[in-house]
Amino acid sequence: MNTIFSRDRQIKSMELTVSHAEKYLGQFCSLLASYTRKTAKLRDQADMLVRQLNDFSNTEDPELRTCLKNLAEDLAMVQDYRQAEVERLESKVVTPLKAYGDIVENKRADLKRFNADRDRALKELQKLEKLQQKNPSDRQRISQAEVNAQKATNDAHRSTRQLEETISDFQRQKLEDIKRIFTDFITVEMVFHAKALEVYTHTFQNLDSMDIDKDLELFTGRIRVSDGPLDNQTLLPSSMAHQPSPPLGSSLKHTAESAKKSRSSILQRQRVVEEEEEDEEEEYESEIEAQQSRQSYASQYTQILRQKN
Repeated sequence: MNTIFSRDRQIKSMELTVSHAEKYLGQFCSLLASYTRKTAKLRDQADMLVRQLNDFSNTEDPELRTCLKNLAEDLAMVQDYRQAEVERLESKVVTPLKAYGDIVENKRADLKRFNADRDRALKELQKLEKLQQKNPSDRQRISQAEVNAQKATNDAHRSTRQLEETISDFQRQKLEDIKRIFTDFITVEMVFHAKALEVYTHTFQNLDSMDIDKDLELFTGRIRVSDGPLDNQTLLPSSMAHQPSPPLGSSLKHTAESAKKSRSSILQRQRVVEEEEEDEEEEYESEIEAQQSRQSYASQYTQILRQKN
């Protein structure tokens, strides 16, 4: 009897092990499930932000439009990584923790069976003791009581050994699972943040290279009121407007000089126009090169995959 019931402290330790696992692993499961759901909601909010960035970029000038579209593409790519993060958290972290609900329930059932065997052995031993005190001469009943007590005691010993092995296996499994679950949790987070940092670094450089002055120049040109040349006739006093015409000879000489000046002016304007066209072509080519060099990380990544395939 002493060998069975002198181990109450060890039994209490086993029960606390199961109770603590049920309490804290259950809390971990609840918190990490909430963490995963909020990560999924963050992904959804970022998807909405991507749509708004694309809509807004269509209303802006080339520099800001290019930067916002690149930002939207990169942000969408990060949300693909976040989706993978959510799926991995669900499969590698939350699901294994959920499994501990059934595991703990099984261990509680083992503890309950052990307590039932121990209570049965205790009753048989108490029954034998009372019988020995009241009817010490009734050897037949005492012998039967001793057999029953011995059988119950053996069952209790066997249950004790099985419970020790069961709880030891449970503790080993718990330690291994906690180590693996939180290692997987940290790995999933590291992979996501490493990929996001790689994308955001490129996005930051893209935004930093935006030439605000170009868009501002285009905007200023649209809102500026053009000052057209006024008619010279309106600037002349009324007395000068009705002066008599000059002589015919001086008029012909003046007409020839005006024609000569007009031809030189036309040639000069043609040269200016040709120079402006060349400058515009150079600016256009430089803008095309700049836009190609300022692609989003997502576009460059897609091109690399296509080249590999």
